Amino acid sequence: MTDAPVLREHVEDGIEIVRLNRPDKRNALDSASLELLNETLDDLAADPTLRALVLSTTNTRAFCAGADVGERLDAAGGVARMAAFTRMYSAIDAFPVPVIAVCVGNCVGAGAEIVAGSDLRVGGDNLRLAWAGAGLGVPVGPARLAPLIGVARAKDLVFTGRAIGQAEADALGLLQRSAAAADAESAGVDLARTVAAQSPGGLRVLKQMFRDLDRTPERVAYENEHLMQFQQHGAGLPRGR
Repeated sequence: MTDAPVLREHVEDGIEIVRLNRPDKRNALDSASLELLNETLDDLAADPTLRALVLSTTNTRAFCAGADVGERLDAAGGVARMAAFTRMYSAIDAFPVPVIAVCVGNCVGAGAEIVAGSDLRVGGDNLRLAWAGAGLGVPVGPARLAPLIGVARAKDLVFTGRAIGQAEADALGLLQRSAAAADAESAGVDLARTVAAQSPGGLRVLKQMFRDLDRTPERVAYENEHLMQFQQHGAGLPRGR
């Protein structure tokens, strides 16, 4: 297996898997991995034959543990990394076909945001899902989570930063499928096959309709603006130095 931080696999016609591959960091995202992830999303979004995308991990201990706060960055580097995060959030929202997240192990901070920004979710039995931004003052969570589970429940998770497991995530309606952690990616691919069997053009139209009706581009842009203000003029994320 390559040591690249983001891996791409063509499963079959119409289905691709993108796996985060920083197991020693629990897939925490640094500047390099964000750049590669954004490039990969852009490449896949331009593929007219694609019908479903599965976001996964090479190690079931973690889907994504958020930002790599140990990365050594100066102020300009911190702003550039936050800009890459906001670009990634927008790219997932705007992705032209359904996105399925394989939610195993740590899905924290930015990892939780990717989970919420995806269209469908498969939860592993070792899931630890948490919106941890409030602890660092990061203005993130409301844009994607509230439409999924309602404002009151979203406030509970975002304000407290508490972690939830597979059972509670399922009860909140966040998960479309549940599986053992070792089987979660296979369950995600099976779900992708069901999606990919539908009308290709219809899937793209429906994806756009959901975005328009839920006003997700506006919501994501609003939160992204607050994230950039936080990084440029507020405390900003820790920069590892």
